[in-house]
Amino acid sequence: MKSHREELWFQTETRRAFLNITPKVEAALARSGIREGLCLVNAMHITSSVYINDDEPGLLHDYEVWLEGLAPHAPTSRYRHNLTGEDNGDAHLKRQVMGREVVVAVTEGRLDFGPWEQIFYGEFDGRRRKRVLIKIIGE
Repeated sequence: MKSHREELWFQTETRRAFLNITPKVEAALARSGIREGLCLVNAMHITSSVYINDDEPGLLHDYEVWLEGLAPHAPTSRYRHNLTGEDNGDAHLKRQVMGREVVVAVTEGRLDFGPWEQIFYGEFDGRRRKRVLIKIIGE
């Protein structure tokens, strides 16, 4: 069995963003040479997420509205975490809802997606550099 590891780095200009990273993961898979196995993609920061869904602008807007309704950024005083001097208590909750990682089967050298599935990086406390781990195992 082979193993391949890569990191992706992101620094968004906004506090929240949703980035389709599927092409970057596909490129890592191609570099790995692995034809059959599993591909793990996970956010390595506790205020960002990796998830799978459709790349449809209305849905991305709906995520923004829905997550802000679940855990509004303001007022920042509503979160005990922010008493530490941070202002990102909401970002930790948003990450919890959206998840840390995804695992996708690799079949015949390709990510084995269902219809419309894409891999996204979700940023909930941006404007600083953060990384995503890609770990591919198989043969």
